[in-house]
Amino acid sequence: MATRWGVCSAGKISHDFTVALKTLPAQDHQVVAVAARKLEDAQEFARKHSISRAYGSYEELARDPEIDVVYIANIHPHHLSACLLFMNAKKNVLCEKPLAMNTKEVKEILDSAKRNQVFLMEAVWTRFFPVSMEVRRLLAHGEIGEVKMIRSEFGIPLLHRPRLVEKELGGGALLSLGMYCLQLVCMVYNGERPESIQATGVCLESGVDETVIVTLKFSDKRMAVFTYSSSMQLPNDAIIVGTKGTIQIPAWMWCPTSLVVNGKETQYPLPEPCLPLNFNNGTGMRYEAEEVRQCLIKGI
Repeated sequence: MATRWGVCSAGKISHDFTVALKTLPAQDHQVVAVAARKLEDAQEFARKHSISRAYGSYEELARDPEIDVVYIANIHPHHLSACLLFMNAKKNVLCEKPLAMNTKEVKEILDSAKRNQVFLMEAVWTRFFPVSMEVRRLLAHGEIGEVKMIRSEFGIPLLHRPRLVEKELGGGALLSLGMYCLQLVCMVYNGERPESIQATGVCLESGVDETVIVTLKFSDKRMAVFTYSSSMQLPNDAIIVGTKGTIQIPAWMWCPTSLVVNGKETQYPLPEPCLPLNFNNGTGMRYEAEEVRQCLIKGI
């Protein structure tokens, strides 16, 4: 039986997610409804993607009995209210990153998921790409020895986008860009907390962070350094250095389609989209969607 998706918000990333779902077998994934703050936006989205039901409020989507999981893709400050709405309606949730704006909100969301006994996952899509899975396999088998250093960068000129620069819209480069570098460090070092954190950077007049360089020191003299920026184009790659070799993730490191291990490159191509995409390698969201399906099937 297909996993039946509801889409919360009819914006650009919802478009790419829906296109990505269409690269998966129709018998496994179906988008059955979309909701937006304005009914006409939901209806236009539904027409474009051949979705049968369009709602002009998130509450209507929450009441739809034929939805297995809701993909939440509204702006960052509204993730908390949307998560609580759908989980209180006993809906499973895949919420776009960042899950919430602060630790207090995250705890509230986690408590709601446990209380309502529903599935919850933050949509850190990078973790589910074949490249990321191969990196974890290589590290688990000690292919490059003991990891001593991680370096990564994510920088794109995005100051023309209000949601990146306005505080009330959840702006700031860390929440949208830098978190990809940080999640790589967390993945490679298995979630270990660093012994020290040093960060220096600049903020915009709106008060949100624009460009930051972060240095992390871990136990046993292991290091990590990453740079992120919403004002400039950076190389957007990453490298993991071990005692026996290196793993390089070429641009774009947050949605990777190639991997270089000790100088040998392997390609991991993505399926072609049926409609133009808004973001690089958008069909790569198929992997996190399939992970959700497998978790639901297994009852995780």
